Amino acid sequence: MKAVKLFIGFAFALIAGSASAQDFSDPQYAKWGETPDQRKENILASTFLKEELNNRNFNQAALYLQQLLQNCPGASENTFVRGVTLYKQKINRARSLAEKNVYVDSLLLLYDIRLEYFGSHPKRGKAYILDRKAREHLTYKESDREGIRKSFETAIAAQVEVNGAAEPELVAIYFKNLCDDYSNDIVDAMTIMNAYDVNSKYFENIDESKAEFKNQFETCFGASGAASCENLQKIFEPKIAANPSDEALLAQTFQLLAKANCKSDFFISVTEMYYGIKPQSSVAMLLAQLYQDKKEFGKAKHYLREALAKETVADEREKLLARIGILEMTANNYTEAIKAFNESINVDDTDDDGLALYFLAQCYVASSKDCGSELAKHSIYWVAYDFVQKALPLLEVTDASVAANAKNLANSYRSVFPTAEECFFAELKEGATYTINCGAAKGMTTKVRYRAQ
Repeated sequence: MKAVKLFIGFAFALIAGSASAQDFSDPQYAKWGETPDQRKENILASTFLKEELNNRNFNQAALYLQQLLQNCPGASENTFVRGVTLYKQKINRARSLAEKNVYVDSLLLLYDIRLEYFGSHPKRGKAYILDRKAREHLTYKESDREGIRKSFETAIAAQVEVNGAAEPELVAIYFKNLCDDYSNDIVDAMTIMNAYDVNSKYFENIDESKAEFKNQFETCFGASGAASCENLQKIFEPKIAANPSDEALLAQTFQLLAKANCKSDFFISVTEMYYGIKPQSSVAMLLAQLYQDKKEFGKAKHYLREALAKETVADEREKLLARIGILEMTANNYTEAIKAFNESINVDDTDDDGLALYFLAQCYVASSKDCGSELAKHSIYWVAYDFVQKALPLLEVTDASVAANAKNLANSYRSVFPTAEECFFAELKEGATYTINCGAAKGMTTKVRYRAQ
């Protein structure tokens, strides 16, 4: 160890000797001090600060840093770069919370001093310095929520001032922490709404490489709980009124309102406008559901049929036809419902649709009211039971909850089969082929089965 110290001392002596050969009266050294001797001393302090950091002599390095900050803070950016390194090492080695807090405050103060002397630097000026300070504030004083918010807001404002826009990454970090504060009841919902409104413009037309920050921003907003339908309408209604054909704005508004599970007339209006620009089956189905909930079945059917006319993908056509069938069922138009469900099944001849079969059974049962005799009415449950049984293995794969309902439905249908007595008087033997003679299932063949006694 003694040999190492002697070597370091020897190295410093060489540095000092080299400095002695320089003419510090030259104007290029003026930033280091008022007199040649002061300049020499401060330049040496800058060199020794670097060396002491490299040798992990942080206490000695701190003395040189203090000398430079006191005598010539505007002489070199490296003073602050090395000062940040020094205080981070001090923070990591602090033996108490109080000691750590002192070093953290010193670190943040270092950025303030750097801002004063290098805030006009063309690359690493005000915007850069305040960005770094905000991130350090979050890292080392996480519990100072108000201070963190102010640091980020100041940094964002600086970037807008210098560059015309804020960096998406910085805004995303700020907004994520703001949403965390809302979750912890530190800020209110309108603070979130206002911050979203003010900062969302910084994600418009951004480079694809920064798209992840936009996703983070939107995800935090949607998950925050502050994005109520009422609050969203306050923000976006005037924007859409001013730019009704802005596709990006409509998409953003539609997605946020949909996430909030809105049902308002404003949401319906936005969805219709969005569908007009980007007609998609999923949006048409949503519009149909919204109008169905309002019992405006004509409009609901209009959007489904319009989407069906444009859709070419088989899976999407199946979904649309099934949705039309459900809509017709809701409106008690069972003939049209059956037609739609059968079309859905026939879109792809190689694969039956369990959901369509499940609903077809219910449509046939509903049409039994048109049958005259009790036997004729009850016989339709044979056909309905056949369809549910065919649907069950398919539903068990695609939708377990519907499969459970289908099992219960099958049992209820069995309980309405014609009795053995009814079949005896009609000369129908169990297991015999039977053709339905009434209702929507007229002409379909099935098997005679007795109701369990």
